[in-house]
Amino acid sequence: MAVMEGPLSKWTNVVKGWQYRWFVLDDNAGLLSYYTSKDKMKRGSRRGCVRLKGAVIGIDDEDDSTFTITVDHKTFHFQARDAEEREQWIEALENTIVRHSRHSSFRSQSSGPVPSAADFDRKLAETDAYLQLLIGQVESLEKRIEACDDVAEKEKYNVIKVTANAMIEAIKHSIVMLQISKETLKEPLLNGTMHEPVLTMEADFDYYGNQGSTAKSDILPEQEHSVPVTSYSSSEDEDFFDAEETQKTPKSSPDKRLKSQVQDPTNATDSTDQNDTPTKESLTPSKENSETSSKTKVVSTTQENDYYDELYDEVEEEGLGSLEKHGSIITHLLSQVRIGMDLTKVVLPTFILERKSLLEMYADFFAHADLFLKAVDMKTPQDRMVQLVRWYMSAFHASRNSDIAKKPYNPILGETFRCYWNVPGYEKTEELNEDGPVPWATSNSLCFIAEQVSHHPPISAFYAEHKDKRITLDGYIWTKSKFLGLSIGVHMIGQAVISLLDWDEEYIITFPNGYGRSILTVPWVELGGNISVSCAKTGYNATVDFLTKPFYGGKKHRISGNIYAPNEKKPFCVLDGEWNGTVWAKYTSGMNEAFVDTKRLPIITKQVKPRDTQGEFESRRLWQEVTHNLKTENVEKATEYKQKLEQRQRDEAKERKEKGLKVETKHFHEEGEHWVYDRPLVKRLSRNGSPSAGSAV
Repeated sequence: MAVMEGPLSKWTNVVKGWQYRWFVLDDNAGLLSYYTSKDKMKRGSRRGCVRLKGAVIGIDDEDDSTFTITVDHKTFHFQARDAEEREQWIEALENTIVRHSRHSSFRSQSSGPVPSAADFDRKLAETDAYLQLLIGQVESLEKRIEACDDVAEKEKYNVIKVTANAMIEAIKHSIVMLQISKETLKEPLLNGTMHEPVLTMEADFDYYGNQGSTAKSDILPEQEHSVPVTSYSSSEDEDFFDAEETQKTPKSSPDKRLKSQVQDPTNATDSTDQNDTPTKESLTPSKENSETSSKTKVVSTTQENDYYDELYDEVEEEGLGSLEKHGSIITHLLSQVRIGMDLTKVVLPTFILERKSLLEMYADFFAHADLFLKAVDMKTPQDRMVQLVRWYMSAFHASRNSDIAKKPYNPILGETFRCYWNVPGYEKTEELNEDGPVPWATSNSLCFIAEQVSHHPPISAFYAEHKDKRITLDGYIWTKSKFLGLSIGVHMIGQAVISLLDWDEEYIITFPNGYGRSILTVPWVELGGNISVSCAKTGYNATVDFLTKPFYGGKKHRISGNIYAPNEKKPFCVLDGEWNGTVWAKYTSGMNEAFVDTKRLPIITKQVKPRDTQGEFESRRLWQEVTHNLKTENVEKATEYKQKLEQRQRDEAKERKEKGLKVETKHFHEEGEHWVYDRPLVKRLSRNGSPSAGSAV
């Protein structure tokens, strides 16, 4: 029975490009068949097919028309005409996939051996899949109710909605009880051997959006993602899955390449070209990359008042073993999410956390603080714009100490982080910047403060200043995460304003998006999207595209940018390269230069006050027990301390709600849609009667 048919473009390795095909989804057979035209379909001349049993659908957050089907370690790429058509295909495909996974499981249980705990887990996963489908249908129904003008019709819809919501709550409760029951069993199910209940619960049923607890059960086993495909009898002369994927590949380039697929292309591809075959080396960070990374110099200007914290400042290379031995926990994480789902409330396993708060990671934007301060010394608006873009292109690599993607701690509401940098070439003075954001730093240090000003949505505000150079940065970022199938996307919504007080100039910068790729194997991070740097006063502006890796060919971590003079459509400077390597600049004057070389630039060590002198809500002291236990590989203890912090935050939120209190921020406040620092340098100078701008113009 064909539940859906129509045209799609399919990436084919016969000509290495997008080809028009007519697709037919057969729900009974569990096949997605395709033909070179609709007429060929009517004549029964099939070009190939993809079997959907055990398949995984993936989407790309940056391209709203493409999607992938991954099955048995092969990935097929498709392109719809628009986002709406893609959603229709994805919904129909997911329904077919779920149905055939269920039928296959039922057949094996009825005719095969006694069901095991893994079978039990699979049935839980299938139940959850149906739950997610039902939730999606109710959401669609709610939209229809809102758009309905007929009162009688709206009432009928509401009756269905109430019934469906009751069913959803019943299914949720059943899944929870089954998870708890599963924890009481230590041997295969139905074999007559029962054990005493052993329940291990984590705080917070974030999966269902309710307060409570989450069972530590691996709802979705690892093998669910690589179900072997059984043979299928067909009169068609086809090889395995797809005739177009098994022919020899001519050497031709695609007219259009698909950007930013949902997994690392080196880990899975539909090509049979020898050059595209995934290898063991492609699944691990290369020796070359590791050696190159180690070449980055770390500069610590050791002076009398500088601090070193071995718990946080010690740089270590992350091994792959810590991820591979936690495969079942990764599948537990995947069992909590569905495509397009907001990840704000999803509980992440502790072992994938990076050993520092997100607030501290934002401080790493200034790992090359000397490039930031140098902008003040530039004599022309053009040179100042170029210098700030140069600094910004150096700002992203320092926070990544490993090729493996790990997530920093989600800051607790009210959490703060302070640090400063003693920048080489800027003489350290004795005068303390006592009214600044870091009172124990001098006026010739670059000082930084950050605060978590909102938890729902998660918003971090941060401010940096160098008093003597009279330069500041005031910014905020709202992180919004989304599950994309085989990737996790993090939108960084917000902006920062750089103020050069002596030039009376403000530069507004925006932020790229982040992606965790290949989350089923060895996850890695890439940046994507467009950022801008602009100055309203001078008219100079720049745009930079962070290019996500195409699924066929191409390199990781590429950027492409342009810097424009006022009212000019043609850039005077073109940028190209890698944000974690070398960025090259080509000027209209004919000059070329290495704009930024992150492998050679020295990293200036940030100075953080010793933990025993920090306040209770300062990042390193707040998270020190979690960090210590992660460092010593005591994941259970780390999880315990992490849950205590999260529970305290929930208790405080509940208390505020009961008392009708609002959140009181410490160092930042909201102005319109933006968050700004309470006591910026320009305000303090004005209050003290000092000239605040224009003295060098």
